[in-house]
Amino acid sequence: MSAILIFMAGIAGIIIWWMAGQRLTSKPWLEAGLAGDAPEMRGSPATAAKVGLGIFLAVAGALFTLLVSAYLTRLGGSDWWSIPIPRVLWVNTATLAASSVALQWAKTEARLDRGDVLNTALAVAFVLAVLFLGGQVLAWRQLVSAGYVLADNPSNSFFYMITGLHGLHILGGLFVLGRTTIRARTSRVRAKVSLSVDLCAIYWHFMLVVWLILFALFAGWANSFVDLCRQLVT
Repeated sequence: MSAILIFMAGIAGIIIWWMAGQRLTSKPWLEAGLAGDAPEMRGSPATAAKVGLGIFLAVAGALFTLLVSAYLTRLGGSDWWSIPIPRVLWVNTATLAASSVALQWAKTEARLDRGDVLNTALAVAFVLAVLFLGGQVLAWRQLVSAGYVLADNPSNSFFYMITGLHGLHILGGLFVLGRTTIRARTSRVRAKVSLSVDLCAIYWHFMLVVWLILFALFAGWANSFVDLCRQLVT
């Protein structure tokens, strides 16, 4: 139980830190000058979009937190047999990390208004994300071929359910990333393109952090984490 609380506190801390960066803790009634003199306090579309994304990520983070807590609770069961981690998951992790780096690159190029390089960075991020999903499907097929089917034991069920849910989030992000890539090539309104790239980068970084946590669980490092939490409590 202590491990679950510490994990949830960490997720909550990340969300609060990000939301604070969007000026949600500011006090406009203490600002000097006229109301129209503070453009950063206006309800701009960029601020609304980022707050909306923050709410969505908070919900997604809560969902994955519940799944991880259930995983940690179920881990000590007598009918639990740990599932082997396919080696392709290491490659998939590196691929998703590279896709996140490419989107950060695209974010920088969008701010510098360098359209050609921006298009390249977005294309690289998109292709790497597709490769990640393809690698996840390959990992599933390898496990099924080895006899680790969905209903064989709780460990298998958790693996397929959690990785499948994460894959759906990546698939949804790919749809938005594809639209952003097309918009970057066709739209002349650079402000909207820059905002779309910024939102995609935030989403991708979040999904990368979630995947790193999940991968650590599947790789068997959860036992060490639970033991550490118990030592901190006692």
